[in-house]
Amino acid sequence: MSFPTVTVLGVPFIKATNAQFLNQLYQDLKQHKNRFVVTANPEIVMYARDHHDYLNTVLTADYITPDGIGIIQGAKILKQPLPERVTGYDTMLALFKFANAHHLKVYLLGAKPEVIHAVLHKLTVEYPHLEIVGAHDGYFKDDSDILNTIHAKQPDLVFVATGFPKQEEWIARNRYLSDSVWMGVGGSFDVFAGAVKRAPKIFQTLHLEWFYRLLQEPSRYKRMLVLPKYLGLVKKEAKRN
Repeated sequence: MSFPTVTVLGVPFIKATNAQFLNQLYQDLKQHKNRFVVTANPEIVMYARDHHDYLNTVLTADYITPDGIGIIQGAKILKQPLPERVTGYDTMLALFKFANAHHLKVYLLGAKPEVIHAVLHKLTVEYPHLEIVGAHDGYFKDDSDILNTIHAKQPDLVFVATGFPKQEEWIARNRYLSDSVWMGVGGSFDVFAGAVKRAPKIFQTLHLEWFYRLLQEPSRYKRMLVLPKYLGLVKKEAKRN
């Protein structure tokens, strides 16, 4: 199944609910389809706008999901609304659950050594039937052992948490080593391990997760400055259209 898309500043987002998207991924996993998932927020869209090589990499993805309320707002401004946010973290958790129920193989790449260790421990406790065929932290110079393991073990799922643009570029280079669902998940390992606290439900409901992150990490304010610039460009595009 190919979803209809809504293009926001050159990036085509799938027009699907969380449930529809997950059901598609479950079918892809059952059929051993090779899939590349990008979960994109306004920061990624703006980076792609300024770096054409990265944009071309993102455009090779099978699914680009709206991970960020700014994308939902942008689509609304363009009068092409998207149903809802489809976040990398929630998708990852749903895939862990599905993998556990179906005894699927998983490879994990990214985060600090202590974080990936904590992720592995939590997975073995909470998802005991999930088969972890390999894991490596994100601090590597030579990835030959990582690639050899993925090629040999043929995992069903490969989660890469090295942050953009590195994770998408790495997946695009290596995705054909195995017929897996390959997905960049940014800081999701840190949240799963408890190294970074996810915004409380009230912040999520009010679409203020970005504000909660800013309160937790004031040094992120420079990154947050991209949001008004992004919305300004979307409004310009809406006027042109």
